[in-house]
Amino acid sequence: MKITTWNVAGLRAFIRKNGWGWICQHDPDVICLQEIKANPDQIAAEDQALFAPYQTFWNPADRKGYSGTLTFVKEISVQFKKGLGIDRFDHEGRTIQTEFDSFTLFNLYVPNGGRDHSRVPFKLDFYAALLDLCDSMHAEGKNIIICGDINTSHQEIDVNNPKSKSKITGFLPEERIWINKFLEHGFLDVFRDLYPEKIQYTYWSYINNQRAKNNGWRLDYFLISEALLPIVRDVETHPDALGSDHCPVSLILNAP
Repeated sequence: MKITTWNVAGLRAFIRKNGWGWICQHDPDVICLQEIKANPDQIAAEDQALFAPYQTFWNPADRKGYSGTLTFVKEISVQFKKGLGIDRFDHEGRTIQTEFDSFTLFNLYVPNGGRDHSRVPFKLDFYAALLDLCDSMHAEGKNIIICGDINTSHQEIDVNNPKSKSKITGFLPEERIWINKFLEHGFLDVFRDLYPEKIQYTYWSYINNQRAKNNGWRLDYFLISEALLPIVRDVETHPDALGSDHCPVSLILNAP
């Protein structure tokens, strides 16, 4: 099974830039998109036809042109659920849960803290609510895969020139500590577990052509329940995939 996550920075623009062509070429079984900025009725019929091999589950934000998540699943019968069950987060369309036989998959678009840090408390509350839910699920014996734009670079290796970014949202100490908390509560950052010394970014600002300079951030993650590690084959990052200021990341599992 291949699960691919990608912040597309606007689904309509992503399709125009032929981002879906990359998806067709790589043929994941499950696709988790974030920051779709669209409702289904805003996608042209010919573009929706591209999605035909997949079941689709949309969670757009109440506010048009903002946030939103979208999950695609090929061939497997699954159940979907929107949100975390907390309205202050759920009206922004940031979460989709998909129930598979052996795990629950979270497609997440974690809030940005804002240039003025005004949304940092909201972001930290989102992390806390998610972890509370995951703790309850782990206590019930469920396994979890969290994927998406986590909007925080965890360690200095995960961001270019970390000293210059230490006071910018996405690399604040109070944000980074939440990645530690998830790791202390039964999760693994599976990319870093497999590649402890590899420098690999997943986001580059369009300003000043930062991707060409590889001045980037690792913001897109797979956090998995520790019990799932034996079925992990690999995590692949695809920095050459275009269509967004983020690139896709794929988790490959030895699972049906």
